[in-house]
This record gives sequence, C-alpha cells and structure tokens, in this order.
Amino acid sequence: MARKYEVGEELSGKVTGIQPYGAFVALDEDTQGLVHISEITYGFVRDINDYLAIGQEVNVKVLEVDEEAGKISLSIRALQETTDAAKKNKTAKNRKSLQDRVKEHDADGFNSLKDKLKDWIERSGYQ
Repeated sequence: MARKYEVGEELSGKVTGIQPYGAFVALDEDTQGLVHISEITYGFVRDINDYLAIGQEVNVKVLEVDEEAGKISLSIRALQETTDAAKKNKTAKNRKSLQDRVKEHDADGFNSLKDKLKDWIERSGYQ
C-alpha cells in the first residue's frame, strides 16, 4: 500500500475489474480495494455490470483494512442517500406481520367455518 488507509475514510477511485462477487477499485497507483457485491447499492444486485463499468470513477468508503493481507474492503452503498433505504424500512415497519393479518381476517374466514361446522354437526345428527 502506497499510503495508510483508515476505516471510515471516504475516497474517490476508479473501477479496475469486475468479478461476480465484487468490483476492484484503484485508490492510487499501487493500491486497490474490493467493493463486495453486497456493498454496491441497497437492494439485491444480480449483475454488477448493471451498476458499474471498468474505468468508471466511484466514491467509496473504507470499511476494513487488513494490512497483513494487503486487503481493503470498500463500500459504495455506505455513501448513497439513505432515504431510499429509510423508505424501504419505513414501509416494512408499517407492514403488518402475517400473524396480524391472519388475526384480522380470522373472524371472516375461520369463524364462519366454525359456525358452519356446528350446523353440519346438527344436521348430521351427531352431538
């Protein structure tokens, strides 16, 4: 590494390679780091090529530095507006759980079957 990089540091770099698991970003002439596919953007990324291209300038945040191994973990997602993520989380929080939705409709569905079962039992003569 040409210089010491610190966790949390925000940098600009150039995409030098793309693999199915992430993109390599040159931070200087001698140092490059990896942006894992999960750190490209919020949400699911099927193909990194849909988001990045070799030679593209990107802003990244240093997540981890392993000086012994000479590896730097980077994130593009960490620098993106979190409003989209916040909206997703807010929508998720406002969503009712499956159990809550079942309870809401219990009276409509299962209780009517329960009432019908009583009628069926009475009609069949069993008691």
